[in-house]
Amino acid sequence: MHNGVQAQVPVLYVADADLARPFYECFGYLEMRSGGDGDSRWSYLRCGELTLLLAEVKPRLVTVALPLLVYLYVGDLTATMERLTAAGHTVERVGYPEHAPGGECRTTDPDGNVVVFGQRRAAPEQSRGPESGKEARFSLIREAAAAVSRRGVAPARCQIGGPHGESCPEPAEVKLADPWGDTVWGCLAHAEETLLNVRGAFLATEDGLGLGAFLRGRQPRPDQVPQT
Repeated sequence: MHNGVQAQVPVLYVADADLARPFYECFGYLEMRSGGDGDSRWSYLRCGELTLLLAEVKPRLVTVALPLLVYLYVGDLTATMERLTAAGHTVERVGYPEHAPGGECRTTDPDGNVVVFGQRRAAPEQSRGPESGKEARFSLIREAAAAVSRRGVAPARCQIGGPHGESCPEPAEVKLADPWGDTVWGCLAHAEETLLNVRGAFLATEDGLGLGAFLRGRQPRPDQVPQT
């Protein structure tokens, strides 16, 4: 008897389930069940064997802005693009990476979550856009680099360097971290190499919503210190 995971249900927290549901219906999801109690509502969606739960809570939960939240493989990239566009959503082609030779697109759901979708089956050459290959592989990392650039928090140079200890003259564009607390800033090329080869490495955000900000918010303010 199989005693491991038998099913999984990704959960997305949304501001309005009735607004989010039509967006994901463009990908073929259909609502199977829904319910709610007080300030909480949920909508259970299914597409074939795949499931998705939209959870609406009030007051709305604060989520961290990430370069990617949902990745979906679709059977027909062009048809999916047309459905999203017809529904009023902006869709951007981002290339033809190795994991999606039929093409890859980027859009956002009504809550601002980044959704990237790709096609595993190769597309005819004449239907390809201008971006492909190496450029496409960096598409998700570039999202994080653009966010760092807007905040201006990166050091001047890549801190990862080459395999034999040589320094890298390229500018640092993204920050990586691991579950043990180590962090490093790297250029796009060395960041991608690290993500591919280091187990547990991930893109780190540089915003005010992390653990440090949470703990600082619990420090007593001068006007709250008990007088003795």
